[in-house]
Amino acid sequence: MIKIHDLAKSYGNINAVDGIDLEIPSGQFFGFLGPNGAGKTTTIKMMVGLLKPTRGRIVIDGKDVAIDPVQAKAQIGYIPDRPFIYEKLTGREYLHFIADLFGMDRNVAWDRAENYLQFFDLDAAKNELVESYSHGMRQKLVISGALIHDPRVVVVDEPMVGLDPKGARQVKQLFVDLCQKGVSIFMSTHSLGIAEAMCQRIGIIQKGKIIALGSVEDLRRLAQKHDADLEDIFLELTGDTDLQNLVQSLAKPGRTS
Repeated sequence: MIKIHDLAKSYGNINAVDGIDLEIPSGQFFGFLGPNGAGKTTTIKMMVGLLKPTRGRIVIDGKDVAIDPVQAKAQIGYIPDRPFIYEKLTGREYLHFIADLFGMDRNVAWDRAENYLQFFDLDAAKNELVESYSHGMRQKLVISGALIHDPRVVVVDEPMVGLDPKGARQVKQLFVDLCQKGVSIFMSTHSLGIAEAMCQRIGIIQKGKIIALGSVEDLRRLAQKHDADLEDIFLELTGDTDLQNLVQSLAKPGRTS
């Protein structure tokens, strides 16, 4: 599970994240939404130990990220929006390398690596250098590396970027299976359709603060849009209804410039 209390990050007079409180229980798929610059990526980087908070506490599966960072990070599978991969390794070597970083038993690690390579249709390319991989293949490899150590928490930033429809479906099914096994998933995305279809609970952040939290139905009630989809709800709650109305007016037939 994930517990976040009074989390904040400031850069001078700018509060990128301003007093976030969240709790994501085991087995929950949580969506983290917000406009550009709202504080999503800053929050994620603090969760995985890449940024030090100005204040607040983050606990991952019972391990405090500040007090016990190594053990906390060992419970996390992190899938960034712009992953870095050592391109002079083969796909198989990359997964073995990641497994070694987590101190995994080699036999277990190699079996899992082969399973992920087969699951993501990378088996034929597993002995090719990563530099020859397409963007989608690299994304699949990064996801495999993030999950190979069997984390209790998965933190993911835009997981479907670069994936074809089959790859996106594979990732969705994988995440659903992980939640059923008790893994907590914290996903930041601009793909509101994916968030609406997959997330059991959603938090919306704006200007560093959580402005809405709950199920899609909870957010509908908050926005007073009882039949709306998540896109309409999001625009209403973040104050972008003027943009929505402009787009709708531009789309009306017979409009001339």
